[in-house]
Amino acid sequence: MSLAIVFISFLLYAESNAAFANTTYPLVIWHGMGDSCCNPLSMGSIKSLIEKQIPGIYVNSLMIGSNVVADTLNGFLMNANEQVDEACEKIRSDKQLQNGYNAMGFSQGGQFLRAVAQRCPNPPMRNLISFGGQHQGVYGLPRCPGDDTSVCDYVRKLLNLGAYIGWVQDKITQAEYWHDPLNEAEYKKYSVFLADINQEVSINSTYKQNLMKLKNFVMVKFLKDTMVEPKDSEWFGFYHPGQAKTTFTLQESDLYKEDKLGLKSMDSDGKLHFLSIDGDHLRFSDEWLIENIIQKFL
Repeated sequence: MSLAIVFISFLLYAESNAAFANTTYPLVIWHGMGDSCCNPLSMGSIKSLIEKQIPGIYVNSLMIGSNVVADTLNGFLMNANEQVDEACEKIRSDKQLQNGYNAMGFSQGGQFLRAVAQRCPNPPMRNLISFGGQHQGVYGLPRCPGDDTSVCDYVRKLLNLGAYIGWVQDKITQAEYWHDPLNEAEYKKYSVFLADINQEVSINSTYKQNLMKLKNFVMVKFLKDTMVEPKDSEWFGFYHPGQAKTTFTLQESDLYKEDKLGLKSMDSDGKLHFLSIDGDHLRFSDEWLIENIIQKFL
C-alpha cells in the first residue's frame, strides 16, 4: 500500500513538473519611436505571428496614453520616466501577468522595458528581449521612421538646440537618452533618465538586484542600422569619451567591469545573449524571429 502511495505521489510530482516546464508565460511588448501599440504593419503583425506560433499566449502590447494617436505622440513628447511609470502601472494591474511575463522592446522600447525590470519587479519579468534598444543612449538622430516625419524633425531640431536644457529634458523623450560623448559631465549631470538607469551618478542597489532576477537578457543588434548612432549602443557599447568616432564594448566599460548593474555577473551566469542581424533598424524576417526568439525565449 505504501509503495503504491509513493508511486502515485511520484507520478503526480512528475506531472506537475512537466506542466511547469511547459508553462507559456504571457508577453509584454513595447514599441519604438514613431510607432504605436497596434499598428497592423509593425506591432500588430508581430503580435499576430507570436499568437499563431504559440496558441493561447496572452500578449499585452503597451499603449502609453488613452488612444493610438496619443501613444504615437507620447513616444516623442512624454517624459520617459512618466512613460515607465505608466507602463509599470499597466503591468501591475493586468491580472494576466501576475505570475510573471516575458518582455520584448523595440528600439527605445528596449531601454524603457529595462527600466521597468529595474524599477518595477512585481510582477516579475522573466526574459527581456531588446531589438535595437539604445542602452547607452544615442548621439545622433540621422533618420526618422515612418511616413510622417514632422514631429521627429521637430525633435531633431530641439536636440541640436540643446538636449540638456531643462524643458527639453523634461518634455522630449529622445533627449532623455541623449548621450553626448564630447561632454560626459553635462550628460551625467542633466540626463533625467538614461544616466539614472545606467548608474552613472550614484548606485541604486535595487536596480542591480532587480535586473539580475532576469532569466535571460537578449540584445539584438542591427549591423547596418541607419537610425541609431552609434549602433554599438544596442549591445551596451558607446563612443570613447571626448570624441564620436571610436567605440568601446560593454565588456570594456566601467559599467561592466565594476558590475554596477550586475551585467558582468549575468554574463558569467550565461544570462546575456548578444544576437546580430545583417540589416537595417528593426529589419528581420518572420523566420528569423521564430527561430531565434520565439522558439528559444518565449
